[in-house]
Amino acid sequence: MATATRAPDAIEAAALRSDRFRLEREADWKRLESIVQKMEKGRLRKVSDEDLLALPVLYRTVASSLSIARETSLDAATLAYLEGLVQRAWFVVYGPRASLGSWLRKFLGGGLSASVRGIWPDLLVAFAVMVAGTVVGWLLVESDVEWYYALVPGGLADARVPGASADTLRETIFGNQEQAGMGAFAAYLFSNNAQVSILAFALGFAFGVPSLLLLVQNLALLGAMLWLYSGAGLTLEFVGWLSVHGTTELFAILLAGGAGLHIGRSMAFPGERSILQAAAEAGRRSAQVMAGVILMLVIAAMLEGFARQLVDDTGGRLAIGGFMLLFWCAYFFAFGRGRGSEVAA
Repeated sequence: MATATRAPDAIEAAALRSDRFRLEREADWKRLESIVQKMEKGRLRKVSDEDLLALPVLYRTVASSLSIARETSLDAATLAYLEGLVQRAWFVVYGPRASLGSWLRKFLGGGLSASVRGIWPDLLVAFAVMVAGTVVGWLLVESDVEWYYALVPGGLADARVPGASADTLRETIFGNQEQAGMGAFAAYLFSNNAQVSILAFALGFAFGVPSLLLLVQNLALLGAMLWLYSGAGLTLEFVGWLSVHGTTELFAILLAGGAGLHIGRSMAFPGERSILQAAAEAGRRSAQVMAGVILMLVIAAMLEGFARQLVDDTGGRLAIGGFMLLFWCAYFFAFGRGRGSEVAA
């Protein structure tokens, strides 16, 4: 009988404790819930200045109430209510401040270009390495033609091999509507460049050295191809064919390599910061650059799929490629100056 009597008493005591706990703090809970509801519905103007200033304090107060409620094993309904309120309030206090559309406007309206300008020393190094890789590829093949087969994958060689006549090589870059093979060649270049871009960024965490070696290897292929077409007197024609989508793709590779090198350089020379802190700060900026790289690769794919097929003369191809190069240079290095620093930070 004593045990049966103590059980209802314990239940009643727990209920009283829960009610007292709620009554002492419920005003803050309701106030926070009201503010969160208004902000969730986009009614920020209906939130008073006092409530906005009190929001962080109220959030911490309710979070503390939740912690106490868990420790004292209050009723399940109170726990569920506080957990839901704390989660909602967290998104209001610490969550993203803008919608996806608003973020995209800030990103494309200055954030991306600011991030690219923020890694300009790394871009200069990556550009120099890419030029060096192209020169190395040319010189290697010029010194020993066997290097051509080592640098250019067998699937790309086809008719594009040392010793091919000028007419044969010309046919590989003109008459695109009738030649499916050239489309496969361009598709391979796009796929290869996309992989190189991703790897050049990802390998940056190894202090940037693998990223630079990857740029040299990839651009050596371009140097070998330039040597081949130059020997047939088709340098300008090949550059025109490649420039339609190549200026965008190669620019994307440059940005990816620079982004990877930026992370590696920050880790190798963190200054007064810890290596992890330096890597995190560089990673945030480089991640934005890589988002731009993905966008550029998509645009390059569209140029390769449509513009290259429709334009079959060198002048038109050079015009498209030159326009895209000027567009990217203007966008990244002139557009959005004075804006986008908040996004790029």
